Amino acid sequence: MAVLQTLRTKFGLAISIIVALGLLSFIIDPGQIQSAVQSMSSKYDVGKINGKSISYTDFQEEVDRFTTLNELTTGSSASSEEEHTQIRNAAWQSLVDKFLFVKQAKAAGITVGEDEMVDLTTGANPSPVIYQNSMFLDADGNFAPDQVVDFVRLTGADDNYKLYWNYLQNTVYTQQFYEKYGSLFTASSYQNPLMLRKAISENNETADVDFVMVPLLYSTDTTVVVSDNEIKDYYNSHKDFFKQTESRDMEYVVFEVIPSDDDIAAANAKVSEVYEEFAATDNMRNFLLKNSDRSLDSYWYKEGELSSLNSDIDAFVFSGQDGVSPVYSDGNTFYAVRVMDTAMVPDSAYVKHILLSGDDAAHLADSLVQVASKPGVNFSNLVAEYSADQSSNVDGELGTIGWMTQNYMIPGFESVIEAQVGKPYVLNTVYGTHVILVSKKSAPIQKKQVAILEKTAVPSNETYNGYYAQANKFATLAHGTKKGGSHEAYMAAVDSLGVYSHPMTRVNEANSSYGAIDNAREVTRWIFDHKPGQVSDIITVNQNYFFVATVNDIHEEGYATINEAAQSIRELLFSRKANEKKAAEIAEQIKGMTDIQDVADALGYTVSSQSGVTFSALGNSVLDPKFIGAVVNAPVGVLSGPVAGNIGVYVFQVKGRDTGSFYTEDDAALYEQQKNAYNAQMLMSVMMDDADVKDNRARFF
Repeated sequence: MAVLQTLRTKFGLAISIIVALGLLSFIIDPGQIQSAVQSMSSKYDVGKINGKSISYTDFQEEVDRFTTLNELTTGSSASSEEEHTQIRNAAWQSLVDKFLFVKQAKAAGITVGEDEMVDLTTGANPSPVIYQNSMFLDADGNFAPDQVVDFVRLTGADDNYKLYWNYLQNTVYTQQFYEKYGSLFTASSYQNPLMLRKAISENNETADVDFVMVPLLYSTDTTVVVSDNEIKDYYNSHKDFFKQTESRDMEYVVFEVIPSDDDIAAANAKVSEVYEEFAATDNMRNFLLKNSDRSLDSYWYKEGELSSLNSDIDAFVFSGQDGVSPVYSDGNTFYAVRVMDTAMVPDSAYVKHILLSGDDAAHLADSLVQVASKPGVNFSNLVAEYSADQSSNVDGELGTIGWMTQNYMIPGFESVIEAQVGKPYVLNTVYGTHVILVSKKSAPIQKKQVAILEKTAVPSNETYNGYYAQANKFATLAHGTKKGGSHEAYMAAVDSLGVYSHPMTRVNEANSSYGAIDNAREVTRWIFDHKPGQVSDIITVNQNYFFVATVNDIHEEGYATINEAAQSIRELLFSRKANEKKAAEIAEQIKGMTDIQDVADALGYTVSSQSGVTFSALGNSVLDPKFIGAVVNAPVGVLSGPVAGNIGVYVFQVKGRDTGSFYTEDDAALYEQQKNAYNAQMLMSVMMDDADVKDNRARFF
């Protein structure tokens, strides 16, 4: 326990966490876990990295390691799904680094030696992972190498210290490979003098142009035909365009359980039944725990803040009226409010503290309060000598946490808002015993403490069973007489009961949302475990949605079939051919013309102008790229075109060109850096694609 307390307090109350993770909570059937562990089939692997199968056991071991690290550094376990996702992502990235990136970096000739690691951890040139870690900062917030050495000595006697130090070393080791690999990649992107001169020249040459654009409206042109052979040829020559991940096309019907009119009336009646007691009770906390969906809180509200809950409540509370408000309704929710207290309360308080731990903490805190109350005593000196938190130093003052508000508050510190300025006091929280000093506050304003009686209508058992019966009737019809159901029976049930079937295409295995309904991964699991035409039984989501789903089609991982790709190819080729046809028609219409205005009159469009057109890094992206390319290469003063662009056909005349000097070597160098940074961001995804990394975590979580 001493180790945990040391780690937590050394990180300070405003914790700067390297590993922002949470406690793992697997959403998986125990039988499925056993099957996954025992089976050698890749279906039950969490993933595959660079040829290495990552079993459920492999992944869980990594998750357990990060979970322990999280608990050591934060002192708490995660609770939200977002935190669970963070820990799974961190564990997965650790495995990707271990089995893919570091191996690839070594294959490129990069090494990180033992002497280098010593230098980066306990030596003269520590890594940012070490020197920015609050564990190793002194009272002034400066890096203290001696604290690193002291910490390493403790690793031999305590497994928790050892675990954390091993993590730091591994992070430094991996980060060094990333830095070296990135430097190697960046250095290889060399811009020689010829390339530099060309880039500067291209970016400094601009053109002024007059043009006529005829928009492409070819959707009804039945004379343009794309043959099956053209589709096949395009598919074969562009097959990499049609690489895909595994997905499903599906449909679903969903029955949402919502309160009935009787349920809503019952909620209103419950509020009315206890209304008189709400107005008179002396034990509001217990009353609300028993009768309300909202418990009593000590928050001081200023005018307007309660409007986010209910505007009528805010208006009543700050109207100056006494007693209890009428019952207000908002949808299926009913409210009544009672003002408990009124006071002039500041919005914020500037807080300093001394954190104490150990058996003598309470006695020492009382003594320090007496000392800190004396005139002329430097609170920061007391912090330096006694406080376990040496990392809180806002505005350069040791022990200073800074401005705190009711919305930006360390749990347990709520009393600082009402505390007296300049008068230290003792406060106990989960972090330990504190000596608190509020040195200043914002100007006080009128605020209210209120009790809110709130009751939201919930579906009764009768209502719930009624919706389940509807879903069951649909599921029964959708299964028909064929085992597993059929698409025909499903569609017949849709028509028979007059419900809406929601179609979804290309649903991937990680999908967990259907429309506005979240946490519906069970639906995804079902569609990935069944064949086209099959119909699900009722799948209950969040206790108030009943899904019945069917699989329409399966798209296997790899390359889309020519049948799957045909429609998109047909549209692309149709567009190209229609563009070319339109350009040919316009060429015939303007044959022999030399004046741009004559062209506009003949085509029924106006002449537009554009200055500063350049085929460069700084080019005008609002123009059609094909038009820009044609303008850059066209002769001055000559009618050019027609050019079939992406959105229209262009006939144009370059009026003149200009060579400036606004694009410099510095601009070229900056643009090259930007390209290198973009390429570096793509390195890992390209590496993972080349190594055929499979991430199957969605099957389990």
